[in-house]
Amino acid sequence: MKNYFEMLDKTIKDYFKILSDEIPDFLNEYINTKEMQKQSGISVSCGTYYTKLFDKMIWYSSLDHSIAVSLIVWNFTKDKKQTLAGLFHDIATPVFKHSIDFMNGDYEKQESTEELTTRIINESQEIMKLLKRDGIKVEEVDNYHIYPIADNDTPMLSADRLEYTLSNGLGVRKKVWNLNDIKEIYDNIEVQKNEQGIDELGFKDKTIAEKFVKGMRILSNSYIDNKTKLSMQFLADIMKNMSYKNLITKKDLYELKESEVIDIIESSKYNDIFNIWKNAKKVKLSKEEPKNVYYVHHGAKLRYIDPLFNGERISKCCKIANKMIENNLSYDMNNYVYLDFNF
Repeated sequence: MKNYFEMLDKTIKDYFKILSDEIPDFLNEYINTKEMQKQSGISVSCGTYYTKLFDKMIWYSSLDHSIAVSLIVWNFTKDKKQTLAGLFHDIATPVFKHSIDFMNGDYEKQESTEELTTRIINESQEIMKLLKRDGIKVEEVDNYHIYPIADNDTPMLSADRLEYTLSNGLGVRKKVWNLNDIKEIYDNIEVQKNEQGIDELGFKDKTIAEKFVKGMRILSNSYIDNKTKLSMQFLADIMKNMSYKNLITKKDLYELKESEVIDIIESSKYNDIFNIWKNAKKVKLSKEEPKNVYYVHHGAKLRYIDPLFNGERISKCCKIANKMIENNLSYDMNNYVYLDFNF
């Protein structure tokens, strides 16, 4: 059986070592199940990896993200069930990730695919066999929301929110920090009690918390910028149109790799517009509704973090951090964003 960790890119391997000095033995068997391995063909970029609108990104899969979340949970809890819940949290992720939420009309919460998690685990003979061997019930690992270190509500800091902020800033989304920065940030985090007396990841040092918020703001704005919003809605619309014409099925979105779906797109009548998007270097903006073009004009999920610093929100005790968070929350999404083609 292959060892996922031995095959990693060096940068990602070094990043994972920061997240956890120890790789728990039980993880490899769960990682090597068919359902988890399927996530290796899906980029966390929600499809934006495939267009020249963005600088070249590091390939980072949904599997990489899920494993990294599980390592963070393990590092702070040493709890097997919580760690597996972190590993499984994106097992229902389809191709192009949250773009399919856009397809489902869920561009604000981006949670429309999560309901399949329990079913996928239950229908996996491999995973169920491992869980039975380990004396773990499905309901103890199919919903990471029940474990506050793994997941919690915005703007709190959880393993999931921490992971995608660190990895996206390492060059998956933007080059915000290097491995030394990530180590400095990560080593400053501990489990603290929040306002409700619930466990939450928090910072020990105010300066480091401020540094994290600064990077988070840059990344959070990038998740809702015009080219991202257009790209995600464009991929959603292609998938929706191809589904209507029976060129692709909903099942395909959950079983194929992104490269395989792209092959289907490029063999269809949508190839020309797909290539326009793929080779575009910038999007166009308008205050008024543009005519005879493909445009997007709606909001998007605001992703931001207001972490704890010694049990208190950093926004309450740091004016600089508070201003950066307010900047994040006031991001202008009122323009029409478009490219010169139409369906």
